[in-house]
Amino acid sequence: MQIPEIIRGIIKKLEDNGFEGYMVGGCVRDILLGKAPEDFDIATDAKPQEIEKLFKKSFSDNNFGTVTVISDTEEKSLREVQITPYRTEREYKDKRHPEKVFFTKNIKEDLKRRDFTINAMAMSKEEEIIDPYNGREDLKNKIIRAVGSPEERLAEDALRLMRVVRFASTLNFSIEKNTKEAVKNNADLLQKISKERIRDEFVKIVMAEKAAEGVEELRRMGLLGHFLPELLEGYKVAQNKHHIYDCYEHAIESLRYAAKKGFGMHVRMAALLHDIGKPRVKRGEGEDAVFYNHEIVGAKITKEILKRLKFKRKDIEKIVLLVRYHLFYYNVGEVSESSVRRLLRKVGKENMEELLEVRMADRIGSGVPKAEPYKLRHMRYLIDKVSQDPINVNMLQVGGEDVMEIMNTSPGKIIGEVLYILLLKVIDSPERNKKDILREEIRRMKDWSGDTIEKESWKAKEEINKMETKRDEMTKKKYWVT
Repeated sequence: MQIPEIIRGIIKKLEDNGFEGYMVGGCVRDILLGKAPEDFDIATDAKPQEIEKLFKKSFSDNNFGTVTVISDTEEKSLREVQITPYRTEREYKDKRHPEKVFFTKNIKEDLKRRDFTINAMAMSKEEEIIDPYNGREDLKNKIIRAVGSPEERLAEDALRLMRVVRFASTLNFSIEKNTKEAVKNNADLLQKISKERIRDEFVKIVMAEKAAEGVEELRRMGLLGHFLPELLEGYKVAQNKHHIYDCYEHAIESLRYAAKKGFGMHVRMAALLHDIGKPRVKRGEGEDAVFYNHEIVGAKITKEILKRLKFKRKDIEKIVLLVRYHLFYYNVGEVSESSVRRLLRKVGKENMEELLEVRMADRIGSGVPKAEPYKLRHMRYLIDKVSQDPINVNMLQVGGEDVMEIMNTSPGKIIGEVLYILLLKVIDSPERNKKDILREEIRRMKDWSGDTIEKESWKAKEEINKMETKRDEMTKKKYWVT
């Protein structure tokens, strides 16, 4: 990994004006690992006002003396480079931010306050390394180790409890024994951290190559129960003859497959949470145990979890939808095209690929050998086949302008009412979704009274809703063999 010229130039400018300048933290770690850093941080013995004086295109809006230098480049990691004076910190009363910050002239003093040895190194523009805590050795041996006393480092900033697991998961490193014990001893401090911060670290763990190992490490070290206790409800809860794992293990194995295949965040979260409702609905024991409605209960629990962790609304909606409908039925010869259309209407064509990915993760997490057997491939074929069939009024071959023209009316609720009547006529008979046929249907309604149209539209909506909610072969039987 080459040090970018922009970074060399910033450090040189500091040095030319009598100051020191070093790259520090994660960027040094990534350079030594041969990876391109996501961003660059520079530490210096210059004071904030001295930094701002040197770099005209800069700003500072924090309590730690950090100055952000703006660079004219298309490279995202170099657009904003943060320069911070060497500092020491004291009194972390909120277990997250220091109450007191003191500027210092010694780079080693600055490195002493950092979290882990692999993040406590500095690099000059000539690539000379300052490494007082043997971070290079820990990088070589793939170890996450706290700087100095693990108890002190974790007690200063409780978010480090999550970060230690995140680094182990994303880098595929192991956690040093004393550091691991300190995490266990201080796990309760996680309650001091905002849900947003926990969410961000948790998502990074879920998106890591070793996501399953990361979540399991969170459980073993006593952290998982502080922000996701619902997942632990499935620990040691046996399933039935269709599963070789208990509920918790099934969730972990499903996530493992989703991570292995490189699926996106929504699918990984849904893979982890899709059966989270099972412990609350389990009836019976042994191989014939059942979990009726676990996908409905699980969707409600998932929504509660994601809202508590402050996920964005669009992310909540997507993940909850994937959990709610992960249990679709797909036996060849038993699933009709109309059933697939109903599933498409409920889920949305744009979400079907992710729903299939969740189902594949679910299958592997159940212990079966194939993620996508013939019948699931056939299901994909049916989805492709009917995906252009009308499942909402926007897919009709006529629109509001046709209604207004033929019925000689102005824009108003009657337009939508007529279109819903037409949708009912074609939703299970897509061959009738043709402009001439539908325009003729509109002509037939031309002399209807407003009350009649409103009544027929209401009946159409009721019938369509029944299609969506009835326990048909796509969404509800006792318990599907996956």
